[in-house]
Amino acid sequence: MRILVTVRGDDAGADESGHDLRRWLTAEPELRGRIRTADGAPPPGAPGAVTDALVAMLEPGRIAAVFAAVVVAWAQSRRGNQTVTITRPDGAETTVSATRVRSLDPRQRAELARRLTAAVETAPAPGGDRARRAGR
Repeated sequence: MRILVTVRGDDAGADESGHDLRRWLTAEPELRGRIRTADGAPPPGAPGAVTDALVAMLEPGRIAAVFAAVVVAWAQSRRGNQTVTITRPDGAETTVSATRVRSLDPRQRAELARRLTAAVETAPAPGGDRARRAGR
């Protein structure tokens, strides 16, 4: 399943946020080779405050869970006001805001990662990726 990941920020360090998230994601062995810069992504500092757009090729289960956990951990580590928006193939979006994640305790962080995993995995499959993977 192809997921679009965009990072927006309004602080001085926002230009590097998307690149930093990409580094965090590709540091995970399960995600290596699954994360790339989106074609046509605006360069850092472009108008609109989108600092980067990434494409993640995910599968339900462990891969989606690792992706969600890294996104939540990265957001919690941020000092600025970044948001990560994850767009599924059906157009549904889920947003994680660094300002809301920063104060979470470990239990709350784990719950957010579980909810994010579920949001990523529930993309419908009318002729989409899941149907093709299942061999239908």
